[in-house]
Amino acid sequence: MKPNDENAKLPPAQRPFRVLIISGSQRRQYNCPGVDSKSRTLMLKMAEMLPKEWEIDYEDLGNVYARERIQSCNACVSTAMALCVWPCNCYEKDSRKEPDLMWNLDLYARLDMADAWAIIGPINWYSCSSNLKLMFDRLVCMNGGNPDEKSIDHKNPEKAMALEHTAQWEAMSLNHLEGRTAAFFCYGDEGGDELDEAGRPKILQHKHYFDPVDEPFANERNAYAPLVWQCRYGGVEVPDHLWKCGITGKDKKYSDNQAEHMVDENEFMASFSAWVRDFENFVRQKGKVPPNRYRAFGYKAPTHFWGNVKDGIRYVRMMVGKAPKGSSPRTQEDLGLNKDATWHTKKGEGEKLRRHD
Repeated sequence: MKPNDENAKLPPAQRPFRVLIISGSQRRQYNCPGVDSKSRTLMLKMAEMLPKEWEIDYEDLGNVYARERIQSCNACVSTAMALCVWPCNCYEKDSRKEPDLMWNLDLYARLDMADAWAIIGPINWYSCSSNLKLMFDRLVCMNGGNPDEKSIDHKNPEKAMALEHTAQWEAMSLNHLEGRTAAFFCYGDEGGDELDEAGRPKILQHKHYFDPVDEPFANERNAYAPLVWQCRYGGVEVPDHLWKCGITGKDKKYSDNQAEHMVDENEFMASFSAWVRDFENFVRQKGKVPPNRYRAFGYKAPTHFWGNVKDGIRYVRMMVGKAPKGSSPRTQEDLGLNKDATWHTKKGEGEKLRRHD
């Protein structure tokens, strides 16, 4: 059935199972690829295969012309875990300056409402797609993020650094999506028809630069290992049998390996169907997941006008080389480490390096 967000207010026993399926390919027919992805086809097929009485939510992360994108993670956690707010407050819903697909698609709340997630995507250069990596980078806040931005005046790094050393922080820092299940189905073509008999790219001139024996993965599913282990690190269960890879289009030209070709590959489709059945059985047997203490569902970001004003004053001071006394930027300035005092914060370093004085 279609998802009804109002059901998230009910106790688990009174609501249906809910799953979220993510298609992680960049391809959409409404952008320069001109063709929809195989992961979109698999996402829609999975939605049809799951029980009719379950709430089935799904999202395609493919790039549509002129649509907002998932903004990158700013790595707040590397300044202080307490600076990384749950859900992410580096961006906000319906922002004009930095439109963000994570917020505009309500992905934090939808991940929160689901008992289980099914992630489907391609292997791109021995890894996941850029969109999936961006989504999971932005989910660092689920792993112990700060659930109360007021405790750090929205985004004050010095207050966050201090908070991180308190007993208060020990009580606040939780895995906010712990207990859920995540399943991963990735697929690849093992180079299509590009490889020679020795397993090297046919057009490669410097053959000795590429040794197929040293390719990183004996098991192709490990291309998604960073995502799997991020989930496990934060208490999201990824059963080993629900982490799977399928091979489609091997030895074929890319133009002969579209969704319409994939669905005729019986072995591949049988492997995918088995994964969906295993997913359904595991989720049903595990049962519904109770909500965690700090929910993304129903979250209303507080206003932070004065916090933004204070941040602006701080940034201006750093632009003229007057970072707050005792702050990390001031210490780095004094040690000659960052060399980042500048009125031209948006200019690239190479551009500033080449400017004419």
